[in-house]
Amino acid sequence: MSAIQAKFWAKSLVLSSVVAGAMMMSGCGKKEAETVTLNIGFQKYGLLPVIKARGSLETALEKQHVKVKWVEFTAGPQLLEGLNVGSVSLGEVGEAPPIFAQAANANLVYVANQPAMPTAEALIVQKDSPIQSIKDLKGKRVALNKGSNVHYLLLKLLEANNLKLDDIQVVYLPPADARAAFEKGAVDAWVIWDPFFAAAEQQIDARVIANGENLVKNYQFYMADRKFAEQNPEVVKAVINELNVAADWMTKNQDEAAKILEKPTGLDASILKTSIGRMNLGVQPISNQVATQQQYVADAFYNQKLIPNKINIQAAILAK
Repeated sequence: MSAIQAKFWAKSLVLSSVVAGAMMMSGCGKKEAETVTLNIGFQKYGLLPVIKARGSLETALEKQHVKVKWVEFTAGPQLLEGLNVGSVSLGEVGEAPPIFAQAANANLVYVANQPAMPTAEALIVQKDSPIQSIKDLKGKRVALNKGSNVHYLLLKLLEANNLKLDDIQVVYLPPADARAAFEKGAVDAWVIWDPFFAAAEQQIDARVIANGENLVKNYQFYMADRKFAEQNPEVVKAVINELNVAADWMTKNQDEAAKILEKPTGLDASILKTSIGRMNLGVQPISNQVATQQQYVADAFYNQKLIPNKINIQAAILAK
């Protein structure tokens, strides 16, 4: 073999090695891209923990090579913070948390909602409290989870009775701390949602001053990271489908659903049956009517200076 031929073959071998290496790397990249991890943010109560317990979502997404990971949160605002920092791909929250998140420039989208549940949240007081009406709250300490669905309920209750937030002493506490403060008498009233609402009714005979009926819708929303939702439409579609399957099962099997939720919530089945009975089960795409109602909530928060700037709900709805 001549020196020229030897040099040619040496170069060919180097080039072949480079090409082969590139092909292997490309093949590995494709293999990794086939597996998608879906991080679902959930709370102790609702459709998602039922789906988690039954393992049905993992089965439904197995064909799409999707790995499901469950991440638990105490409330909606905390869940959306997880979504904003990338630890969650999709989760369920009430109507207020997405507004605060959008105002903070979180890159999230609305993908679906459950129907209105106005009786599943309420302003409650101790059974022997002298407070008999919303007007009696003037100057009183009212506990609630900041940026949650009951934040809007409180605004509407006050507005309907010619009161403002400045007329009361707002105490921002997560549900567990609020319950403790409520029992000790450190706060005079508590605005809360199910199943904490039902638990307070049955365990300590809390008295309802008003619920959300004729004042608020109290939707539950399914939110997703925008990039994840746009890049994985079939995964999002499969999740929504499974949510509806679970909703149908939960409607027909309320006793069994209550048993499933006993462990994560630490509540008796009788309490959970009460709260499940106040749920309006079923998951649907975001309609113009729902988007308009959600815009009302956002505008109310802006007018109260609870968010720094006006937001456009329609801009955060996942394109169909």
